[in-house]
Amino acid sequence: MWAASCLASCCAACACEACRSAVGSIGRRSARIAYCGLFGLSLIVAWILREVAAPLMENIPWINHFQKTPDREWFETDAVLRVSLGNFLFFTILALLMAGIKDQKDPRDQIHHGGWMAKIFCWFVIVVLMFFVPNGLVSFYETIAKFGSGLFLLVQVVLLLDFVHGWNESWVSKDEQFWYAALLIVSVVCYIGTFVFSGLLFHWFTPSGHECGLNMFFLVFTLILAFVFAIVALHPKINGSLLPASVIALYCMYLCYTGLSSEPRDYECNGLHNHSKAISTGSVTLGLLSTVLSVVYSAVRAGSSTTLLSPPSSPRAGSEKPLLPFDKSDAADEDAKKDGPRPVSYSYSFFHLIFSLASMYSAMLLTGWSTSVGESGKLVDVGWPSVWVRIVTQWATAALYIWSLIAPILFPDREF
Repeated sequence: MWAASCLASCCAACACEACRSAVGSIGRRSARIAYCGLFGLSLIVAWILREVAAPLMENIPWINHFQKTPDREWFETDAVLRVSLGNFLFFTILALLMAGIKDQKDPRDQIHHGGWMAKIFCWFVIVVLMFFVPNGLVSFYETIAKFGSGLFLLVQVVLLLDFVHGWNESWVSKDEQFWYAALLIVSVVCYIGTFVFSGLLFHWFTPSGHECGLNMFFLVFTLILAFVFAIVALHPKINGSLLPASVIALYCMYLCYTGLSSEPRDYECNGLHNHSKAISTGSVTLGLLSTVLSVVYSAVRAGSSTTLLSPPSSPRAGSEKPLLPFDKSDAADEDAKKDGPRPVSYSYSFFHLIFSLASMYSAMLLTGWSTSVGESGKLVDVGWPSVWVRIVTQWATAALYIWSLIAPILFPDREF
């Protein structure tokens, strides 16, 4: 028995030491991917609690203080919002702590790249504490999360523009007939997909026998934008490419779909209300996938010359090589610190801000853009705010893309 106890203690100690070493190694080599992993963990926790935490939360007096116990869906939504609030606070605190870092000699640089055991523990504590805060605070967070979600959608647009322009430049730089043909094929496929998708949306959201002028306006305007993108991109003075225009057109049609599918279930022009559960699951899955891809892409592109994360003082600004080999770049940074101060390669504060906004957006996806707190404990249908957030984001996407094309013509002496 004594030998078995000693063996168990040794195994536990070895396991703890292995975990500590692994976490420390991750912190030194690839902090950005580690933050993506922590964000992914928060999504998993929120999803699990949405499914299993309702019975437990019904017995918490400062949460279930209503005269009549709300429906199970109320507690599922509240659990997701509390996890999201903790995640939002964690990354927002990091964003504030990292504000103003100019070079790698700053002590806060070590906080960003290291101390992972402490950071994971702090994240866990913050998330747990959110289940002790009053419902009013959760309600306030739910309100501001709608606006934060809109900002994150705009960040997604910037990242998408960065991706498609990089994609186009990569294939054009090969200067081979095959890659030019590939550009044309992908562009045509994207435009065909846009028009086929629009036909489905006309069928779903403008049913015969109903006056659906608003939905008709959204769809027709989206099609007009698709044509405008191609016309502007192919204008002789712009010297653009059809690939980014086609991808942005398809994305705008997708945003139109997400907006229209968010219309209230009892709205007569929402032809998907009979399949609301299946559509909701698909929308959540696609939304979460795009969110994860966005935060991962923001981490991968950190330090690249084309990303918003790179400050002008960065030694990598002006370099077209993205920092994909995290271990080598971080090792080089460590060697540079020994020689003298060196500017940071990207904005740590903005990097964490993306995760803060993504936390809000993921909460809205998992809760169906519904509030969890009310005097009666009932969910409040907020379908129209979701619709307008998506539609306004679509308009902002169009404006940003067109601006990215015409800005170099209007201001030739400035870099964009």
